[in-house]
Amino acid sequence: MLNVSIIIPAWNEAERIRDCLLNATRQTIMPHEVLVVDNRSTDNTCAVVEQFIAEHPEAPVKLLHQNDEQGLIPTRNFGLNAATGDVLGRFDADCMIRPDWVEVVSGIFTEDPAAMGATGPVMYYDMPSRHFGLKGDNSLRKRIYRADGGQPLLFGSNMALRASAWHQIANEVCRDKADVMHEDIDISLHLMGKDLKTVYSPRMIAAMSARRMDTSLSSFLSYMRRFKNTFDAHPQHTRTHKPEVLFTAMYPAMHMFYPVWQKVLNSADINPAEAAWINEQMELAEAQGKQAGTTRPPRRSLRRKARKVLDIRALSAYASSSDEGANAYCHRLITSATCKSRGCPLRLPDAGCRGVHTSWKAS
Repeated sequence: MLNVSIIIPAWNEAERIRDCLLNATRQTIMPHEVLVVDNRSTDNTCAVVEQFIAEHPEAPVKLLHQNDEQGLIPTRNFGLNAATGDVLGRFDADCMIRPDWVEVVSGIFTEDPAAMGATGPVMYYDMPSRHFGLKGDNSLRKRIYRADGGQPLLFGSNMALRASAWHQIANEVCRDKADVMHEDIDISLHLMGKDLKTVYSPRMIAAMSARRMDTSLSSFLSYMRRFKNTFDAHPQHTRTHKPEVLFTAMYPAMHMFYPVWQKVLNSADINPAEAAWINEQMELAEAQGKQAGTTRPPRRSLRRKARKVLDIRALSAYASSSDEGANAYCHRLITSATCKSRGCPLRLPDAGCRGVHTSWKAS
């Protein structure tokens, strides 16, 4: 299997970067490296990343600095050029990749030697009916997000390149100093210009924020014009569908609903980024525990309840039983994460978290 480097450009992403790194390193196969490329952040993004590295010395996370030029493209290029993996995964700091993302991406490029770029669907973790939305995104993206007679366009929140392909186009991709283009589509069109194959995989799944829908109408329309601007810069390439038309039609309803749903999440003290893949993370912890021979899965009803609502009481009740295997299982689920001050995806108030943590038996 080919190894996978992950590149995460970051500018003022202190609020989300920790969640992003937790998802990037809690994988069925550990990435070769995770490069966070900071671009002159003015918040404490770097401090958060440095703390994560200190708390997770086993994780292959590195913090790089690109201070020569402000902007996503030079920061992205810096990270891609610094990466040493066979495959270069790239997504944004507010993206939460599925726990099998690295394994899926490695498999795509291993099984198809002609594949030079890959992309897949996204789930919007801060919107309701997330998995229904994932199905819709998959259906639309694989049909309309294409160019040149059906070649998939890469999506910057969920994309990967073969390292050799990147090196072929690295000096040719547009710098876009006016900042009016979609840099991911630009990469796609440069790959196509060299007859390099891009592929779409519905199994290559990431989650992202729908916060773009919370911007002003003028800002949103300006963002949508980037589609046309990018293809205008590449007149030799054609497209049949215009995704921006669909996204613009969706904007009014989404713009009204997005802030309402954020209030719902805030009132329930739910961090949607942390909870994006909680079911899959628990399954991964269970599988890893079985391999280590130290865990036994909880009863299905308790497991389902815990996964559905992140109910710490269900886990606590099971952990306080006399079953040492059950105790180890629950202990793994909790201590593999953190409370808000320590990194717990269950996000309990400190007092509640401490109360539960002190109830664990030695495991």
